[in-house]
Amino acid sequence: MLIGIPSILGPELLATLRAMGHGDEIAIVDGNYPAQEHARRLVRADGHGLLPLLQAILTVLPLDDDAPFAICRASLHNDPDHSGPIHHEIEALCGRLKPGYAVQPMAGDTLYPRIRAAHTIVASSETALYANVILRKGVIRGDG
Repeated sequence: MLIGIPSILGPELLATLRAMGHGDEIAIVDGNYPAQEHARRLVRADGHGLLPLLQAILTVLPLDDDAPFAICRASLHNDPDHSGPIHHEIEALCGRLKPGYAVQPMAGDTLYPRIRAAHTIVASSETALYANVILRKGVIRGDG
């Protein structure tokens, strides 16, 4: 256990977040996503839903200020014009924790190749469908 670090972030996930560099992406995927097949690196977060994982990761991960969208999400039926309750919850959580960063809904044909190319996929046990999020790591700017 560590002070100030959410306990849901286990050693493997913390090491992954620390090892990522500027511009690397991490995907948090739902329980139905074929994470084992698609991952370059896989971190299992069995028993945890997407929202608690997303909240914990956003407390420690700087987001990319230089990218048009540092937060992307899946869309209901892979159509960016459609969203479900989980998508509204994702947007509300991100808006609360990372104000100023818009959440970009993506079509499946653009989202899924990005997930496959991600630095790491975190496999959750989320039961909501199309509950996949990509975060792009930014930098921590030094003083001066």
